[in-house]
Amino acid sequence: MNPFRRKRISFSVGVAMFIISMHACAELPKAQGYQGIWYSNEATHDEYVYKYSGGLGTYCADHIPIAVYAPAVRKTFFVYGGVNPESVSLLEMVSFYDHATGTVPRPTILLDKKTADAHDNPVISLDAQGYVWVFASSHGTARPSYIFKSKAPYNVDDFALVVKTNFSYPQPWYVPEHGFFFLHTRYENGRALYWMTSVDGAAWSQGKLLSHIEEGHYQVSWPYGAKLGTAFNYHPKGQGLNFRTNLYYVETNVRDGDKAAWLNARGESVETPVTAVANAALVHDYQAEGLKVYIQDVNYDVKGRPIILYLTSKGWQPGPQNGPHTWRVAHWTDTAWAFHDVTTSDNNYDTGCLHAEPDGAWRIIGPTETGPQPFNPGGEIAMWTSQDRGNTWTKVRQLTRGSAYNHTFVRRPLNAHPEFYAVWADGHARQRSESRLYFCNQTGDRVWRLPFQIDAEFAAPELLESK
Repeated sequence: MNPFRRKRISFSVGVAMFIISMHACAELPKAQGYQGIWYSNEATHDEYVYKYSGGLGTYCADHIPIAVYAPAVRKTFFVYGGVNPESVSLLEMVSFYDHATGTVPRPTILLDKKTADAHDNPVISLDAQGYVWVFASSHGTARPSYIFKSKAPYNVDDFALVVKTNFSYPQPWYVPEHGFFFLHTRYENGRALYWMTSVDGAAWSQGKLLSHIEEGHYQVSWPYGAKLGTAFNYHPKGQGLNFRTNLYYVETNVRDGDKAAWLNARGESVETPVTAVANAALVHDYQAEGLKVYIQDVNYDVKGRPIILYLTSKGWQPGPQNGPHTWRVAHWTDTAWAFHDVTTSDNNYDTGCLHAEPDGAWRIIGPTETGPQPFNPGGEIAMWTSQDRGNTWTKVRQLTRGSAYNHTFVRRPLNAHPEFYAVWADGHARQRSESRLYFCNQTGDRVWRLPFQIDAEFAAPELLESK
C-alpha cells in the first residue's frame, strides 16, 4: 500500500479547520508590477528601530521553496509577498521568469491575506504533471492558511482552492510517484515541528510530531534524491522566543511517507518526537557557548552528505554589542561534523543561500557586506566560494554596491537554473519604504531587478550595471 494514501481528514492543530472540495477561485487579477511587502517586527526603541524590518517579500528562511525551475517549459516559477501601492496588506503573489524570452509577466495576485505580516508569505511546489501549488502560510493560529493548485499545468493565471486549514513556516516537498511530504510548524505551547503526507494535495495523512523541545524550533529543510534533511535550533524554556540556540539535524526517506523513520547524519535512529535537549540529532551544543543560532540553508555535497549554513551571535538585539555575527557551515564528513567559519556580518537576520555544485564547489550568496542601514537586517550582496569543502572561503564578487536600501533574504530556487540562481528583495531597514525584487545568475556577474511597473503583458527585468 502506498504510505501516502490516506482518507480525507482535516489537519488537527487546535483551531477550526476545513478540507474544501476543489473549486474555482474568482478570476485572478494581475498586479501592475513587482512590489514587495515591507514589514517590521518588535520595536527596540533605539537607533535600529526594530528587531528586524525591511523589504521582506522573500522572507523567511523557514519558508521553502519560494522558487522552482521547470526544465520542461524553461521557466522559473516563484512566489513572494507583495503589496499594491494603496495598501500595506500582504498579497500572495505568483509569477515566473521565462528563460526563453528573458521576460516576466505581470504577477498574479493569488490572495489578499488581510494582514501586513510577512510571516504569511507563500511557498511554491510543482507536481509531476506541471501543476503549480502554492501554500499560503499563517503566523500562528489567528488566521487560516491555504493550499492552491493551478487550473492548468505550468500556468499561473488561475488557481483552485484545495485546502483551507492552518500551518506556519511551510516546507512542502513533492515526491514523484508518491505525492507531497509536508514539513511545517504548529503553534502548540511554542513552535512544534510536524510532518504529513498527501498523494493528491487534497487528502492528507494525520500530522505527526517530529520535534518539540521545550518552547519549540525553527527549521530549514532540503531534499537530496529520496532523502529529506532538516536542520533546526530550539527555544529554551522560560527565555522567550527571541532566544534560540543549538544545532540539530535529522533526515528521512521521503518515499516512506508518514511512516518515515528519522535518522541522524551517522545513520543512527532518532526517536520521534524529539523532546530532550541532548539527543541523537544534536550537531553542536551552542547553548554551552552562550551563542544564539540562526539557520539559513541546508544542502548536500556531491556524495549526498549534509551541509548546514547558519549564523551565530551573542544576543537577539540588533547592534554591535552582540557581534560577531558569524556565518558558519557544518558539514558531515562520514565520521563527524566539521565546522568552518565563512565570514561575519552585522545582523542576526542577514540571510543567504548555499549552493553545492556538481564540480564540488560551494557557493554562498548573501548580504554579508555592510549596507546603507548598518546593523539592520541585510546589506550589500556578495558571493563567496569554497573549493575545499568549506575549509576556506573567498569573496569572489560583490553583486550590489551603493544601494539606497538594504538587500535582504537571499533565497535559492529548487533545481536552480544558472540564469536565475538566487532571488531576494530590498527595502529601507528602519522606516517603511518601497521594496523591489532581484535575481542573479550563477557567477554573480549579472543582477536583474524585476520591473516595479509593467505597462504591457510582459516585460524584461532590468539588467543592473555589473559590479
